[in-house]
Amino acid sequence: MRLTMPSGIPEGIPLTVMPFREDAVIGTMSLATLVRLVPSPRQEEDPRVLKAASGHDRRRAELRATVQRTLKSQKGKNIPDYAEYIAAGILGKHGSAWSTPPVTLWHPGEVAAMSDELVPGSGLRTLTVAPDAMVIAVDGETQTTAWHDIYRDPEAFGLSYTELNQRVRIPFELYLGISAADARQIFYDRNVKGVDVAKNLAMSMDQRDVATRLAYAVGETLEVESDGQRMPFGKLVNAGKRQLTKSDKEVVTLSALRALIVTTVFGSKGVHYSAANVHEGDLPPSTDADEVATVVARLVSRLIGDHFPDFARRSAITAPAVMAGLGILLHRATPWCAPDDAVNYETVEHLLADVRWEREACYWEGVCATVGSSGRLNFSGGVRDSAGRVAGALLRPSSELGQKVRGVRPSTAPYQGPVDV
Repeated sequence: MRLTMPSGIPEGIPLTVMPFREDAVIGTMSLATLVRLVPSPRQEEDPRVLKAASGHDRRRAELRATVQRTLKSQKGKNIPDYAEYIAAGILGKHGSAWSTPPVTLWHPGEVAAMSDELVPGSGLRTLTVAPDAMVIAVDGETQTTAWHDIYRDPEAFGLSYTELNQRVRIPFELYLGISAADARQIFYDRNVKGVDVAKNLAMSMDQRDVATRLAYAVGETLEVESDGQRMPFGKLVNAGKRQLTKSDKEVVTLSALRALIVTTVFGSKGVHYSAANVHEGDLPPSTDADEVATVVARLVSRLIGDHFPDFARRSAITAPAVMAGLGILLHRATPWCAPDDAVNYETVEHLLADVRWEREACYWEGVCATVGSSGRLNFSGGVRDSAGRVAGALLRPSSELGQKVRGVRPSTAPYQGPVDV
């Protein structure tokens, strides 16, 4: 008697997917499925593991190397932080404010099976990936490695396998049967075609950042009068641009407002935080987040309210470097300022009373602006480059730059030296 081999139901990993083009599908999968489908990139780069691996696994590692960077590059350094971020999201520490992009996978061969539509007209199908299929993460490999780290030791991240099974679905897109050259092109397009977001603009979107939250709070609570109407100042703050154009209705960018916030909190040290996250643990010693929020919101709101006509005209006061310099001055009115530097708000106003905010070279060239070949004044001096000069000019009225921004002819008074800001 001779038995025939079964040929009916294909074996493999089933995935519920929806096609979005003839050679690609999207869907979600469990974490257990991901780690079965896509081996850990760490292992695929470990010579000791590869030495003992099967020929199939070594070929798969070689195929991966044709479309991916190694973990020894910068992306490898990001994996621990990425894993912590994902774990915190699963545990609810980020609320709804967290996200991971879909992992982009490549299946170079034929799939084991593809069902008919599960619901007519829906496009939903069951795709079966063969147990020995070579599925490669073309984009999202840092995330994939972070998931592997979590799955290998969930307890280290405060999780359990039960929680991972119940809470996690990983979105993916899967490209089917395309060539290695096409997969490499997708890698290139994903990593090069996109335009990087400027660091300070990205910071202005981070709602876990203390300074960003304060900037939004000031915008929501401070009311100003513009064009005869009372409105929240936030309606006049542009959160999407680094620089305003003539057609924009807003008067200042959120990144510039944030620069004012961080220098009010930290003084001149706040310049560093213009493009870096501010966590509660970074706040000045002997303060807490509530105290800092209350004091800074009061001082910044008062400054903007007192000088709103200058903001409404989009004068020099709205330039990021000027905003940062104002914050260095305003820091001296905070309770946590060094006693030898502390002043009251009335002194701040006295120092600002004679400043000429017009966007003219005679006041601001060489402080935080330059004159181009066309004769146009350009406030291109960044916060890091120019905030200190602005603060020095505001704090020392009789200095050369202090006289310049106040429209005073240079006197013969002896130079007072650089101001410690």
